[in-house]
Amino acid sequence: MKTLAGSASALAAGLAAIRTQYQIPAGFPAEVSDAAEQAATRTPTDHVDRTDRPFVTLDPASSTDLDQAFAIERAGDDLILHYAIADVAWFVDDGGPIDVEAWKRGTTQYLPDGKAGLYPPILSERAASLLAEGPRPAVIFTTRIAPDGAVTLSGAERAVIRSRAKLAYATVGEADLPTGFIELADRIARAEDARGAERVDPPQQELFEKPDGSLDLGFSPRLIWEDRNAALSLATNMAVADALFAHQTGLFRVMAEPTEGAVQRLRHTARAFGLVWPGNEPLTQYQKTLSAADPRQAAFMLAIRRAGHGASYEPYQPDKIPWHAAMAATYSHATAPLRRLADRYVVQAALAIANGRPVPEIVASAFPKLPPVMARAETIEGQIQRAAIDLAEALILEDSEGQVFPAVVTDLDERGVRIQLRDAPVAARVIAHDVHPGDTIEVKLTTVDATRRMIAFARVG
Repeated sequence: MKTLAGSASALAAGLAAIRTQYQIPAGFPAEVSDAAEQAATRTPTDHVDRTDRPFVTLDPASSTDLDQAFAIERAGDDLILHYAIADVAWFVDDGGPIDVEAWKRGTTQYLPDGKAGLYPPILSERAASLLAEGPRPAVIFTTRIAPDGAVTLSGAERAVIRSRAKLAYATVGEADLPTGFIELADRIARAEDARGAERVDPPQQELFEKPDGSLDLGFSPRLIWEDRNAALSLATNMAVADALFAHQTGLFRVMAEPTEGAVQRLRHTARAFGLVWPGNEPLTQYQKTLSAADPRQAAFMLAIRRAGHGASYEPYQPDKIPWHAAMAATYSHATAPLRRLADRYVVQAALAIANGRPVPEIVASAFPKLPPVMARAETIEGQIQRAAIDLAEALILEDSEGQVFPAVVTDLDERGVRIQLRDAPVAARVIAHDVHPGDTIEVKLTTVDATRRMIAFARVG
């Protein structure tokens, strides 16, 4: 979208400072690494053999921490999704060094220059990852998808699987995928539309180094195969959530609707990006017209994501339906246990329920403890992402001090005026009087400090 004037070394220094500020661990304590080395040698003993089933994985080409593999078959008018999830609990002893460290971290933290994993790489990127390198222990959730997209969890088992192929979003073709993959994704998408789901999957902002050492801030393309693959996780997570709720247990992902004020701010943001959002069209309909292939629309998709109250975790509570507004459904996280601590416990609970067993006490007792742990990890994640964006914005504008930019007022509050630059992916605050949301103003960039990740503007005129 914009070439960063700063060098790769300036970016590296800035990201190193972010890691230090937010205490992102560079590795794992010795006792955790030692325990992971030992755990990686475990041979599955509680698992049935499903190596004859044609599982494949579909992820970014560079990914090595593969949580999911899938196979699909047809049963009359229904499609049967066999969704294999990395059996992290097989490798992690409750109360052991790996478990204790995972509770400290909560999630894998991602930065533009790398990640800080939830589990040591020997597990998350090797022994527990569903790579196409040999048999792996997994938990297979079997979900039945009706023609109208309704989902039902019809079984779960611990199994040994063998992935046939490590498919990548950018290179996969229809012939590489199981028969029924596209139809299954289409059924889930139609069901989302029917129930009024507001799910937005924006592309990821990335920093790219150019051959001359300068940096580009842009969006990684979100390919159609990525969206269709997300439908498999969505179907499984919804089916698991329904099963947990029916048995009065579990941990759910909940999210409230954006407020009217947030929607109004989004309208001003859309105007800042030069997008045409008809005044009589609700957000739920307008966002379905957006394309991640267009940089301005992609940036607006990110703004929509940030406009909500944010999703959170909530344990089962009697007489309360856990509701995720964006999904328009009851929803759990069960499909990424290598990257999210909570998923490990949801997987174990669903496995027990599907086989007529009581949820283990250590799992049930974890559900009310997990929300603050996950909230803390997500808060840090948000702070890291905001710091990285602040750094990128400062690098973008590093040589533009004194320049005047057109901007649109998106919001007013006690802290001043919030603006969105019209010609750069930059949001900021400025002191301005006698303005209203939606007004176009001009602002001068008065301060740029990449070291402090700070920019400042003043209104012109």
